[in-house]
Amino acid sequence: QVQLVESGGGLVQAGGSLRLSCAASGTVFSINDMNWYRQAPGKQRELVAGITSGGSTNSVKGRFTISRDNAKNTVYLQMNSLKPEDTGVYYCNAAGRYYSGGGLVDFRSWGQGTQVTVSS
Repeated sequence: QVQLVESGGGLVQAGGSLRLSCAASGTVFSINDMNWYRQAPGKQRELVAGITSGGSTNSVKGRFTISRDNAKNTVYLQMNSLKPEDTGVYYCNAAGRYYSGGGLVDFRSWGQGTQVTVSS
């Protein structure tokens, strides 16, 4: 199995920056797309940014930059010029394949989330 663990959340003032990390562990064979979602209080979870194994990115927030280190099976989200409306729980999501029982198994996993709070 593959576990995703996020870190880097916290409390920051408006205009500040945070860098989130998400590391995949387990018997990982390959990871295709890696994504960051967020869920604000009372709202549905939404896509923030995504990145493919080849490095192609898709960010719906111009202030945020996604990157990854394939050797470490880790994805990052650099968030700048944070606003109070960026407050929420940020989740990592990844899909790929892992070793199991002598073969490869597809997976798509979610992390447990990390809280980001931006004060005004």
